[in-house]
Amino acid sequence: MTDVPDASLKIPAFGDAVRAYARIGWLSFGGPAGQIALMHREFVDERRWVDESTFLHALNFCHLLPGPEAQQLATWIGWRLHGLRGGLAAGLLFVIPGALVMFGLSLLYVTAAGLDWFAALFVGIKAAVLAIVVQALLRIAGRALKTPLLRGIAVASFVALAVLAAPFPIVVLSALVVGWAAARWRPGWMKLAPAKEGAAPPRRSAWRESLTAALLWGAIWAAPMLLILVTLGRDHVLWDIGAFFSQLAVVTFGGAYAVLAYMAQEAVSGFGWLRPGEMADGLGLAETTPGPLILVTQFVGFLAAWRDAAPFTPFVAALLGSLLTLWVTFAPCFLWIFAFAPWIDRLERAAGLKGALAAVTAAVVGVIANLSLWFALHVLFRRLEPAAWGLDLPVWASVDRAAVLLALLAALLLFRFRLGIIPMLAICSALGLLIGPGGPLLALV
Repeated sequence: MTDVPDASLKIPAFGDAVRAYARIGWLSFGGPAGQIALMHREFVDERRWVDESTFLHALNFCHLLPGPEAQQLATWIGWRLHGLRGGLAAGLLFVIPGALVMFGLSLLYVTAAGLDWFAALFVGIKAAVLAIVVQALLRIAGRALKTPLLRGIAVASFVALAVLAAPFPIVVLSALVVGWAAARWRPGWMKLAPAKEGAAPPRRSAWRESLTAALLWGAIWAAPMLLILVTLGRDHVLWDIGAFFSQLAVVTFGGAYAVLAYMAQEAVSGFGWLRPGEMADGLGLAETTPGPLILVTQFVGFLAAWRDAAPFTPFVAALLGSLLTLWVTFAPCFLWIFAFAPWIDRLERAAGLKGALAAVTAAVVGVIANLSLWFALHVLFRRLEPAAWGLDLPVWASVDRAAVLLALLAALLLFRFRLGIIPMLAICSALGLLIGPGGPLLALV
């Protein structure tokens, strides 16, 4: 270890940093809040590799970007300490452990599907996921909806998605425009924190670094799609997987919860990759793995390729679908970090961008409210029927009493007793085995 100009900080040897990144990758449970807290403890409090203000500055920067902010923060810290190789090591090791676990769980999911005990297990998992999504809604709403304008954006996004069936990208882009305009011409409507003054201007080489990174990572992002186009064509499921998740990578402000309902709608109704309710299963699996929750996209890519495998075997197709989904989901994250990192100080002072981010975060509250409603309908009822405005309403006689009881228990454990997500999932899963389909206590409910 050698001192940097700020004597309170240290620059680690690259090998020591890699070991720290791997440790974080295997321990990063609990969603972005838990992952960011873990990195803060490791890098700021204990190891003193990054100072407090720089860490928070970088976190604000990552909030400006689409994609999982915790993974991008890890990538930025690696880049700051050791350049390109550091960013690659930190970013990849944040994702790889969870991706390996998710692949194994997805394989178990397709091979055990149809068994009573497996269906019963997922009754508990889905009920727990419903409580987790509601918790995310309340947490983000409490932080984001500071003004009447922001609350109006949240309500408008919910109505646009739940009632008008507006496309998710349009909702996000509309919020971006409204937030940018309000920050420039009516900043009081947003109540933004004052921009930092006196930040150092970007280096002269910043333009060259950004352009090089954008071209390089743009080519890396596109490479598998070009290979699929040449070998399998645009009609193959792998092309659809790559194109769809490339689109999501650009509009995933707010993380996995924000795009889940849109992803489920497209995967179920648009492409026919998933059956109704399976997205809740996928999020339940993602909650039990380390790494970013956006790994739920890997579950979707796995199932899509498994069920339309030709000319491969289902296993090979699912492996390719998983790898392709990971590639087009996370290659853009490296592009954003390596292209924009040299401009971090200037971005921190950009009022228009901060306003756009605040508006998107408010819109995400409405998006997650729509997701909560969608999950509740699919978890608590066995049948839905189409109604006016394209809405699906529950058939009350089809209520799943076991799911209702488990959802209430999950909410009690999460909100009243503040139990961790993993123990809560374990308890609900075990009870699901008892009172779910084929369970020994099913008759009691």
